[in-house]
This record gives sequence, structure tokens and C-alpha cells, in this order.
Amino acid sequence: MDTLNPTHILIVEDEVKIASVLSDYFLSRHFTVSVLYRGDHVIAFMKQQPPDLILLDLMLPGMDGISLCREIRKTSRIPIIMLTARVEEADILLGLDLGADDYICKPFSPRQVVARAKAVLRRSREDLLSRNIEAGPFSLNTQSREVRIHGVLLKITPNEYGILKALTTAQGRAFSRMELVGMVQGYEFEGYHRTIDTHIKNLRKKIAEHLPDKDFIHSVYGTGYRFSLDTVK
Repeated sequence: MDTLNPTHILIVEDEVKIASVLSDYFLSRHFTVSVLYRGDHVIAFMKQQPPDLILLDLMLPGMDGISLCREIRKTSRIPIIMLTARVEEADILLGLDLGADDYICKPFSPRQVVARAKAVLRRSREDLLSRNIEAGPFSLNTQSREVRIHGVLLKITPNEYGILKALTTAQGRAFSRMELVGMVQGYEFEGYHRTIDTHIKNLRKKIAEHLPDKDFIHSVYGTGYRFSLDTVK
């Protein structure tokens, strides 16, 4: 952690007790912290004081977390971790598909939230330092976290980008679902590996819209997935 330029965390949470506990814990770890209690105050705040990461509750007055995430992603790639009491996989996947980098289900420990925030921040900063990736028709810009196919932008979520980056960086290697979770999320989280299949399905569908005769992401029986430029459907 850079104590001269501390990382700025924006907590958007309408439950004052939860916001206070999280704020105190991040402050004790030498982060700078701002707290907002309404979703409709966030966009204006970000223009004045851009955070490095947003902890975003789903159920907010003024504007809910899902709508707010969608609005933020129109102009910003600031990392977002959703805080939610909802545990339905559909709700979680909706948040991730809209561009959230991670989610944490309530109740949670402040230590867990800080660890997850550090993992997301580390991933984001590694992308700023890493080289661009070229793989056949694919071009991955690691700074903007954009993917293009033959120069055309592929609209994907942060997690889909992370999976594609992991697979294209080591073409031909088979990754287990848990390995992909570790590489994409920065930690191993029991249960999240089930959503890898959904992300892969969505990636394949989006790629097929540009390259309908190719299948680049292959299932490896008993293991997981690998990326190859060789196989034609």
C-alpha cells in the first residue's frame, strides 16, 4: 500500500452500521475512504472525487446498485465490488454481466471485504502494467481491458475478459474451473467455480456473433477449458 498516495475506496451502502464498520476497517488498513448512503449521489461524487474502487450495495435508495453499475460502466472502468444480501445465482450473474468485478454476499467479515478489494485492485493494476495480447483474430488491450476481433470491439464483462485473457495467454493449456477462478478473481472462492461455465457459455456466444465458423474455447473432459486457434466447428 502506498501511504503517500493511499487508495481511495468509495463505500455506497445505506445501512449506516455496515458502512461505518467497513469504513473503520479500511481506514485502519491505510486506505482513504468515502461513504455515500444513496445511489443517486454517486455519479456526481465520482466526477469530483474519482475513487480507485467502489463497494456497491444492491439495495439503495435513489438508484439501486444494478442500475448504478450499468450507468457507471457507460463511462468508467473503475473496479466495482457488489455487496448483496441476495444469494440467487441469477442476481449475482446479472451484476457480473453488467460489469461488476466481484460480489460479496452478506453477512461478511470486514477482513474478507478488504482481502477481496485488494485482489480486485491488484488485478486492475497488473493489467495497466502488462503487455497487450494478440491471438489470431483476437487483440486484448490490457490497459482498457477491451477485446477486439479483427479490430471490432467485443462487448464483454470484466470476468469474461479475465477468463479470455487467462486462456489466450497460455494457448493450448487446459485450465480447471478453480484455476480460472483464482486467475480471474485473485483468490479461490468455493461455489464461484459453478459460474465459470456460464461465463464460458456467454463468451462463446459473443465470439460466435463475429466468427460463426470457429470454436476457440474448448471443453476438456474432467478438467475444464483451453483456448486454441486450430479447431473449426
